Amino acid sequence: MNDRETHRGPDGEGVFHDGPVALAMRRLSIIDVKGGHQPLFNEDKSVALVANGEIYNAVELRALLRSQGHQFRTGSDCEVIVHLYEQYDLECVQHMRGMFAFALWDSRLRRLVLGRDRMGEKPLYLSMQNGVIYFASELKALIASGAVPFELEPTALDLFFHYNYVPEPMTPVRGVQKLPAAHLLTIDADTWKQERRCYWRMEDAPALTGNPADLIRAELDTISELIIRADVPVGIALSGGLDSSVIAAMTARKYPGSMQAFSVGYHGRRQSDERSDAKAFAEHLGMPFHEVELRSEDLAAFFPELVFWADDPIGDISAYGYYCVMRAAKAQGVSVMLQGHGGDELFWGYPWVREAVTQTARKLRSPRFHEYVRLTLPAYWSPWGIKEWIKSAAGLRTAWTLHTRDRLSPKEQAVFYDLTPDFLLVHEQMPALYEPAFAEQLSPGQPYSLFTRDMPWPSLDVMITQLICQTYLAENGIAQGDRLSMASSVELRLPLVDYRLVETVIGLRKASPDHALPPKAWFRSAVKDLLPDWVMNRPKRGFTPPLDEWHRALFAAHGARLDGGFLVSKGILSPSSGRALAKGPYPPEAGAPISFKALTLELWCRQMDTAARRATLDRQLSHSTAVHAMSA
Repeated sequence: MNDRETHRGPDGEGVFHDGPVALAMRRLSIIDVKGGHQPLFNEDKSVALVANGEIYNAVELRALLRSQGHQFRTGSDCEVIVHLYEQYDLECVQHMRGMFAFALWDSRLRRLVLGRDRMGEKPLYLSMQNGVIYFASELKALIASGAVPFELEPTALDLFFHYNYVPEPMTPVRGVQKLPAAHLLTIDADTWKQERRCYWRMEDAPALTGNPADLIRAELDTISELIIRADVPVGIALSGGLDSSVIAAMTARKYPGSMQAFSVGYHGRRQSDERSDAKAFAEHLGMPFHEVELRSEDLAAFFPELVFWADDPIGDISAYGYYCVMRAAKAQGVSVMLQGHGGDELFWGYPWVREAVTQTARKLRSPRFHEYVRLTLPAYWSPWGIKEWIKSAAGLRTAWTLHTRDRLSPKEQAVFYDLTPDFLLVHEQMPALYEPAFAEQLSPGQPYSLFTRDMPWPSLDVMITQLICQTYLAENGIAQGDRLSMASSVELRLPLVDYRLVETVIGLRKASPDHALPPKAWFRSAVKDLLPDWVMNRPKRGFTPPLDEWHRALFAAHGARLDGGFLVSKGILSPSSGRALAKGPYPPEAGAPISFKALTLELWCRQMDTAARRATLDRQLSHSTAVHAMSA
């Protein structure tokens, strides 16, 4: 298992064994490069720790703990965890500001503690097999144990098609779950009693009054100083967008050296290529700038390996750009990268998320049909756009569909992911693509369960913020960022998901809702003095690759694998569906078409199945060798 995670830590390894507990880790040296080896211990070595991540406020915590009599062996940021545990027991997590997943063995209490950071930046997978709990930072490592069978979970696969990822705590593998973000799991080694508890929820942040711009700026100033702490070079993934530009401007002023910027673009310099904008701003800040040009033929050749590195199946074709940025950073000797994930989710950057608040509020009023009617013009002046406009009867048919949806769906079900075309396409078409026996195992309402919440709800805008952070941000943005950076042995840090910043925004939102303001109004107000007007007023383009070209290249190279492939052989897709999807259909209204998600899942399953078979064989051979040695 530890060998399987060498990419996450190529600089060393550590192993610990005490009675019923065996811990192992791989180290990526970031703080105290020469001395911060793990496992880490308290003074009398009664507490042992392996940890992944960074405790950003370790300097301040170290000073506090020393004043309370604690003695440190290393300069590692993670050593504060063992001393915080000594001082505060399970409340230790309340003092840590950063990203982490850890396993801590308390030999006095014979208790194992597993913990994960508040926003889920660092992963932790769990599986119980034959009275043994296995846990690891990646699913690949669990499969490599040879003890975790590769059996697919039908509900999780259906959620993958609906969401483009499998929402936590589920995984696609039966019997494997993720420890949810902001949770602790304790296991008593003698009684086998297990307790899981949530130690933080963003919606519990107290209401906060004051000037949003000033309060948000204060938290941004603090985290931009904490997050650049490292004993190795730090760089930034820089696009032409607002979020990464703000991070670059704030951190470059405080970084003790020259921070490097990295960006990607597309062959032919398409409209969505942001390299020129990113380079201009990097030069404005005095940052060395590195760019990578992405080509469709390179994506097609690398795609199976890309799916492997993502660890979970994630149906996001943009993943290739994220991977290439991190690979370029490592080639320049940069082991820590900053990125702008979280800004859109926290500050209403997505129009459909703002619309979710509006439509859910309307649903709760139980309005009459006329309140849904909005006569429209074609969204696109193209044959497809005009055709869709005619189908909608200039908006009347759409109004009736929405009215019927709200009238028939449970009151506890918010309007959320069912606003996205991909979700609706899958819900409408996927049952006919599944093998009937597989479809019978699914509950039609399961995909909606993620945004069905017991009432009373917190304020709608807070709940919708929580939902987008726990779904799309956590399992597409954060998960993908972690796996694809660690694939190149690079640590990714996300200033805009700092929990203190999140609490500040939620607290302000409770006191004064902002979803009806222009997109990112509070954020823009907080950082308006940091950026020149030509950056601040640049229209949002998003990280949009040449989708049609990339899709055609992928299916020319790999589409045939769906015809009679793994998903068909396991009774998930029907044979006719496999043949149809192998051709790569791409409906014009789709963002991530069903065919692309099916290809991603097909390649992921093949690789995981091969790894599981190899691990099982290795385990059997090892056991056979041990038995032979004993008999000899």
